Amino acid sequence: MTTARTIVLDETVPARSPWSAVVRAGDHWEIIDLHGNQAVDCLLYSAADHTERYSAQATVAAQRNIFLTTGSVLRTDAGAVLMTVVADEVGNHDTIAGACSQESNTLRYGLHTRHQHACVENFLAEGLRWGLGKRDLVSNINWFMNVPVEADGTLGIVDGLSAPGKRVTLRAEIDTLVLVSNCPQINNPCNGFDPTPVRMVVSR
Repeated sequence: MTTARTIVLDETVPARSPWSAVVRAGDHWEIIDLHGNQAVDCLLYSAADHTERYSAQATVAAQRNIFLTTGSVLRTDAGAVLMTVVADEVGNHDTIAGACSQESNTLRYGLHTRHQHACVENFLAEGLRWGLGKRDLVSNINWFMNVPVEADGTLGIVDGLSAPGKRVTLRAEIDTLVLVSNCPQINNPCNGFDPTPVRMVVSR
């Protein structure tokens, strides 16, 4: 029998915007792709000690897979568990492509993109609310982002696998600070060249 859950937070994150919350141990956090093909960049920290943070390297090494889906366990450098993916309607989420920045936009797409807001700027602005700075940013998760690895080892950023209403659900194993950038990128297909809102639901 499935235990009924109570929604304790239900918020829509506008296109291109940051968002953050502390998800308590045992709570479920759902990320809902409202319109489809929207990348959601994410960083995780222990709410009690922000130096304990998500490690892409430790997570990938432990699961022997660079992609995240149901059953993936998100770990810190020391191997401690922050969150577990308990349900996934998409089946493939990126751990290695990183977050866009004004600098990377300029390098990849030209000087005319230098002014464009990007995920690193979102992380820095939202992180200030929690006492986090540039040194606290690490390699992030890109929920819903489709980044295949080609035969020659290069990464592709291609149309997403998601669709309107698709969701991924995580269970917090400890009190976890979640930092999100609802990706503003318009120069590659990660957002279908048209960033859209996403919905965040926390239940217990």
